[in-house]
Amino acid sequence: MKQGGKELTLKDYNKLFKSLYPQLCVFAYKYLDSLETSKDIVQEVFIKVWEDRTVFHDEGHTTGYFYKAVRNKCLNHLKSKQHLLTERYGQENMEIYGTEEFLMSEAVIVETTVIIEDAIRALPVKAAQVIRLSIKDYTNDEIAKALSISVNTVKDHKKVAYRKLRKLLGFLRQVLGFWAVG
Repeated sequence: MKQGGKELTLKDYNKLFKSLYPQLCVFAYKYLDSLETSKDIVQEVFIKVWEDRTVFHDEGHTTGYFYKAVRNKCLNHLKSKQHLLTERYGQENMEIYGTEEFLMSEAVIVETTVIIEDAIRALPVKAAQVIRLSIKDYTNDEIAKALSISVNTVKDHKKVAYRKLRKLLGFLRQVLGFWAVG
């Protein structure tokens, strides 16, 4: 397997696996609604790429290739279970799930989620806890009770978190705005 014109070592391949595996599993799960099957399919794709010594020209091509390969493997799996897919999505929507637009929108959602989760992990522990509860629609009072802190402390943690998140995630507004237009 090559990337950028050089042969990937097992160490390089392992690094690639670790960086893409979680989001590809989430991506596959959106199609399959089964975490175990999603993990199996993603692992099968990685194994096939390793065995075939697939050549990638750059990192962007690599990521896109894996998303498409996982999507295709998921769709093949679902086609083998056609009646379940029809029950889940309805016959009229079947064509949508194989389109490039659906692939791109799902990939953007998964990648954005990973970026946001990484940004939240970079926050101080209490601020991250406050933000996670806030995302789950907890009120300031509910967050204060859940974390055994005052409402003013909750507000302070939110202020710190929002300031840091704006700084860490500011680029997303431009990227996602461009993607939505394009």
